[in-house]
Amino acid sequence: MKKILTLNNISVAGLDRLPRDSYEVSSECSAPDAIILRSYKMHDMDIPDSLKAVGRAGAGTNNIPIEKMSQKGVAVFNAPGANANAVKELVIAGMLIGCRNLCNAWNYTRALEGDNSEISKAVEQGKKDYAGFELPGRTLGVVGLGAIGRYVANAALDLGMNVIGYDPGITVEGAWQLSSTVQKAASIEELLSKVDFVTFHVPLIEATKNMINAERIKVMKDNAIILNFARDGIVDDAAVLEALNAKKLYAYVCDFPSNEIKDHERVVSLPHLGASTVEAEDNCAIMVADQVRDYLENGNVLNSVNFPVVKMERNGSHRITVVNSNVPNMVGQISTALASADLNIVDMLNKSREDLAYTIIDVDAEPPQSIIDEIKSINGVLTVRVIT
Repeated sequence: MKKILTLNNISVAGLDRLPRDSYEVSSECSAPDAIILRSYKMHDMDIPDSLKAVGRAGAGTNNIPIEKMSQKGVAVFNAPGANANAVKELVIAGMLIGCRNLCNAWNYTRALEGDNSEISKAVEQGKKDYAGFELPGRTLGVVGLGAIGRYVANAALDLGMNVIGYDPGITVEGAWQLSSTVQKAASIEELLSKVDFVTFHVPLIEATKNMINAERIKVMKDNAIILNFARDGIVDDAAVLEALNAKKLYAYVCDFPSNEIKDHERVVSLPHLGASTVEAEDNCAIMVADQVRDYLENGNVLNSVNFPVVKMERNGSHRITVVNSNVPNMVGQISTALASADLNIVDMLNKSREDLAYTIIDVDAEPPQSIIDEIKSINGVLTVRVIT
């Protein structure tokens, strides 16, 4: 019986992918084989020695100590793209909220007093203060062209907008899913100088911290709108507030309120609603549960943030998986150990990612515990599993 520890409320649609005859799923189990979570912060958590995998039911993994997991040979999975439609819809809503002054206009009407004729008169007098502009013909800059960024870019084109994208790390597969009419910027500065709106869909890492700052705001067009539904910290709030007060920027719409920005008349800050739909929560939970299950039962790796992509069909009755430091001659030492036990390697696949390497080996007979212990003792080996 495999044990799954949940650290947040996880969609039932995802947990139902783990058969109860072979999985114990609980928020309090000890010695778990895997952890599934959403936003729970694991950085101060004691990591059990039994742990083999962590599944984040969402895209961002800032709440998980990735380096510590890698050092322990624990695979960390996420669910990229599972919430893409939910975030895309919120970005489109954010553009409309910003350019049509919807929240300020709503606040204005809620504060009106008097009888209906007085309210009607006040509406006609006040509506000019909330006149906005339309999306068609305007230019949207999309920073980060992963699953969400591509959804946003393609949707904006459907609305009649021009789109400029920037992502130095875009994959060939990702480019295929992006409309050919999306213009490519060579730098973030080039993109910012041409857009009426800019939206961010990148992780928060050192390279993206305060990606929008005072210097970069200077190169933007007057009356541009900034949208941040990615991560708090990508936009320098103080620099944005200064630009709003100077009427350099038109509006700021984001998912990350703070005392500094939440009451500003040109800021709309929402309570981290990006992926808060029933559909997105179901999709994320299903994707990550399937990935964790495939890893535990078959050793396959898909959508891991620290392990290489490795998938191999079963070609033997017993499968061995090895996680080790990415150093020379590891496969040779593992093969030698198996040969010493007269185990025939039916199939093998080895891949590496930065400092980690991962090997799947199918053998024709059950490996004795002594050989597993011998492989574990090889300098640089982090974990060894036998999957029957």
